Amino acid sequence: MDTPRVLEAGRGYDLIGDVHGCAHTLERLLEQLGYKRQRGVWQHPRRQALFLGDIIDRGPRIREALHLVHDMVEAGQALCIMGNHEFNALGWHTPAPPHSACQFVREHTPRHARLIRETQQQFEAHPVDWQAFLDWFLQLPLLLEGAHFRLVHACWDQQLIDQLRGRFANAQVDQAFVAEAALPGSLAGQVFERLLRGTDLPLPAGMTLTSGDGYTRRFFRTKFWEEAPRTYGDVVFQPDALPEPVAAMPLGPGERSRLLAYGADEPLLFVGHYWRQGRPAPIRPNLACLDYSAVKFGKLVAYRLDEERQLDPGKFCWVEVERPELPQ
Repeated sequence: MDTPRVLEAGRGYDLIGDVHGCAHTLERLLEQLGYKRQRGVWQHPRRQALFLGDIIDRGPRIREALHLVHDMVEAGQALCIMGNHEFNALGWHTPAPPHSACQFVREHTPRHARLIRETQQQFEAHPVDWQAFLDWFLQLPLLLEGAHFRLVHACWDQQLIDQLRGRFANAQVDQAFVAEAALPGSLAGQVFERLLRGTDLPLPAGMTLTSGDGYTRRFFRTKFWEEAPRTYGDVVFQPDALPEPVAAMPLGPGERSRLLAYGADEPLLFVGHYWRQGRPAPIRPNLACLDYSAVKFGKLVAYRLDEERQLDPGKFCWVEVERPELPQ
């Protein structure tokens, strides 16, 4: 059986949020963090980069970003966990089990096709390259854990993580587990949905909301760390706010039962995924999101982690994504 992957105690780490194909911006950030390109690989004499997933989709230089991160990982200069977009790519290409209601784990709907289109177009002339990266995505763990900190793309659910580690001690899954995600109620489906996409709640009374990117949804993303929320507004965690009357509505027992709580005494936790805006800062003393909407001309953000047990607002670093995303 595989043994759990444990990060080295005492080593300095640079945790980096969702890249989404902004390769030149990533190079600028690494340079700002003191990394230099040597023999084709970005490296630091004392520190290691930890990527929170979502290297692919949406951005202008997806193939370049993948090569950069992959080469750093292969050289021991970085580690990378799986994001929901890497899982989506695997699911797009993975046939569902014969008794499933769908043909692929990631159904080939128009919306799903639109989300992966940029990646497919940029790899159209490089099919062997793309297959190699799909194989690599399968090697990415779903989480990493150090002595005093944790990384997961969207949500730390200890109960599901314990079940996952019962099958894959290092949280690195296999092709069969990806295929299993197509089955309703499966452990694989729950793991990928919760760890890589987070928690959500249905909008009340069949209500729908249309987000800034034109997607109409019946659910909204929720905080997974609130210990005593009272209203819908207490738990919303997405760029698009709830209408004020909905935000003021009290949560009932059913809604509360779908929420999690990440305690203030838990280890430092870093996530991506949530399209934050504004000046990067801790959400709580032990919780930070490092996704600041890079591919929407926001910021590509890192946190310089050493041995602190509480987050230091002064250790967030970032570069602004420029229009267009060009080298300096």
